[in-house]
Amino acid sequence: MAAPGSLVAAVLAHSGRLDKEDLGTRIGRLSRRVEELKGEVCNMINKKYNEFLPSMRSAEELVAQVDGLCGSIDLLRAGIEHEVQRDLNVAVAEFTELKQQLERDTLVLSILKKLQEFDRAIKEYNTALVEKKYVVAAQQLEKARSSLKMLESRKGFELKILKALGTELTVQTQNLLYHLGEEWQKLAVWKLPPSKESSSLESVLHSELHLRTVPAKEEEVAGPPVASVLQAFAVLGELHNKLKIFGQLLLKHILKPLISYPSLQPCTEEQSDVFILRFKSKEPSLDHCSPVEVFAKIKLIFEILHKYLLNVPLEQPAEDKEDGGVTLAGLLGDLIWEELSECLIQNCLVNSIPTKSSKLEQYIEVIKSTEEFEKALKNMQFLKGDTTDLLKYARNVNSHFANKKCQDVIVAARNLMTSEIHNTVKVTPDSCVALSKLPDPGADNLKTQKASPLLRNNTVSLEDETKLSQHTFSLPTCRISSSVEKLMELACRTLLEATASTDQCCIQLFYSVRNIFQLFYDVVPTYHQENLQKLPQLAAIHHNNCMYIAHCLLTLGQRFRYRLTNILCDGAATFVDLVPGFRRLGMECFLAQMRVQKGEILERLSSARNFSNMDDEENYCAANKAIRQVLHQLKRLGKVWQDVLPVNMYCKAMGTLLNTALSEIVTRIAALEDISTEDANRLYFLCRTMVEEGPQVFTPLPEDDQNKKYQEEVPVYVRKWMTFKELMIILQASLQDIVDQWADGKGPLAAEFSAAEVKSLIRALFQNTDRRAAALAKIK
Repeated sequence: MAAPGSLVAAVLAHSGRLDKEDLGTRIGRLSRRVEELKGEVCNMINKKYNEFLPSMRSAEELVAQVDGLCGSIDLLRAGIEHEVQRDLNVAVAEFTELKQQLERDTLVLSILKKLQEFDRAIKEYNTALVEKKYVVAAQQLEKARSSLKMLESRKGFELKILKALGTELTVQTQNLLYHLGEEWQKLAVWKLPPSKESSSLESVLHSELHLRTVPAKEEEVAGPPVASVLQAFAVLGELHNKLKIFGQLLLKHILKPLISYPSLQPCTEEQSDVFILRFKSKEPSLDHCSPVEVFAKIKLIFEILHKYLLNVPLEQPAEDKEDGGVTLAGLLGDLIWEELSECLIQNCLVNSIPTKSSKLEQYIEVIKSTEEFEKALKNMQFLKGDTTDLLKYARNVNSHFANKKCQDVIVAARNLMTSEIHNTVKVTPDSCVALSKLPDPGADNLKTQKASPLLRNNTVSLEDETKLSQHTFSLPTCRISSSVEKLMELACRTLLEATASTDQCCIQLFYSVRNIFQLFYDVVPTYHQENLQKLPQLAAIHHNNCMYIAHCLLTLGQRFRYRLTNILCDGAATFVDLVPGFRRLGMECFLAQMRVQKGEILERLSSARNFSNMDDEENYCAANKAIRQVLHQLKRLGKVWQDVLPVNMYCKAMGTLLNTALSEIVTRIAALEDISTEDANRLYFLCRTMVEEGPQVFTPLPEDDQNKKYQEEVPVYVRKWMTFKELMIILQASLQDIVDQWADGKGPLAAEFSAAEVKSLIRALFQNTDRRAAALAKIK
């Protein structure tokens, strides 16, 4: 092979003028030599990485030849470019083709250089791996990967060689990751129980974390293993995955248990080459740990990790001075802080929010400890300067107090609404909701009020001596559910709490009380729907509950109006708008029960066979049975509503139902077309049973002697009572007696029956005679 220097000298022999023919010949020879050299280099690479044949010596010779050839080409290209520019118009076509050929050769040489760089990087990687210089090894692998990417971007190159190089790079990368993984497992060792329930207290007590504190003797020459291993992971791009796994283990087995279990305490033990973190349990004083104690435990864990494991810069200062301050602790903080802060808020700070406004001042200690906790984490670089989610929550205690208080009030109210209705207490006009005495809003005018008696000696009093009873606007005596009484007490306590709270909290608490009553309106009729429809007593109690709440709401807002925030004092602090809805709710429920009872009464009377043909024993027994069933039903209702409904309401309800029965009996008897003497006697007997036993269903009070008054007032509550008694008179009267009772339309009979009804009864009771015709003529 000719020396590259003599070839260039011959090419440039003419002083200033290039022999084109000779130049073309020489460049062609040079191109053929480049092709030969390319084949030799590719064959060598192929043998080394694909066929695994030793070719170190031939590779070095080829490298020397490539370097020499590169210098010759550079000189030749410079000469050609100079000559082409000087004589461009003479040989544009020839020199353009020669230049393109030269560029192709240059491209081939650049590829050969990249192959050389790949090979050199792999050699240096192997040397560094043997010496356990993990950072250098990782950097050399990244250089080899960069060279391979450059080769893959060149089109027209041999794919077999690239595939072999890619396989080699993958194998070496996995080999390095394996060694790094082994080193990482030595640095941080988790000893966890085999139990699947890893979150239980018993499981946490058997968990340990071992951190190596000093490098092993055989590794001292390689420098600190923690920094070397973790920086190598960072170079390979695997650090994020390792930290993510470590962070999840840290949260699951250490941090979250310390927050969730008040009895759990961290214990530390430092040995010659390892630091051990384990746990012990003590008897907790409270159900929930105070934030101060929790922050102290978590801070201790982070201090240990920062000291023995995580205080490692991720880049060497020579490479990146700007990011040289970033540590592993900062990356770990970015991965776990959001979940950790959420756990601290939900399982620690939420439970520490005061339930009474008087304890809000004591919460300053929690805010201060939160500030100190975040400051400590920032000093250890776990947190960045703008990370204050936890502190923002702690400082916003007034809002959280109001939200928690409102939530607790609604939950307590709903529990009361879904409790049993039948547990009752008796309320009287003298009863009132237990409430601390509020200051008199008109206290400023006390002096004026005290001075007024002095003027009375010299003035004439215009005050009316007749006064209303103190119970005029009071709720009548009845029974309500004990849960409703507690519900009203809860509402009053909440409003009283609002009077001592901040403006925003006061508004939230006030509207929470309104929400209690709106919730009652929606929940109780739905939750107790089946019982309210089936059980008359519960329907009556629910009616009383609604009336009791409506009665309290009339004045509830007025009682607190001048003690709430100014925004509510302008007229918003009222519950009067809820009163009609509660009254309607109670009445609708009770009226629905009344309709059910009326339906049962009419159904029982329908089995009386229209009270016809009473001389037939079977018909008479059916009618008598129907009467007895109706009376039994009314007596049973009288018992279940006794001492439950207010007396006036009780009498109206029982009177309405008894009136329904009497009205139905009167209508059916008046519709009969033929009533024999025997039928009339038996009908009279049935009616007498109703008259004698009907008043006995009026027993609003438990004491029998007090019920006589209401039994004597039956005509007041039963509209058809006198009609029924007039019917009994007709059934036993003669024609003359009936005419006398009519008294030309002015008698008692005319007040209860129409002329047509009386005539119909006369035709049914008496045979067609002149006397009957004369009597009918007088009924008009």
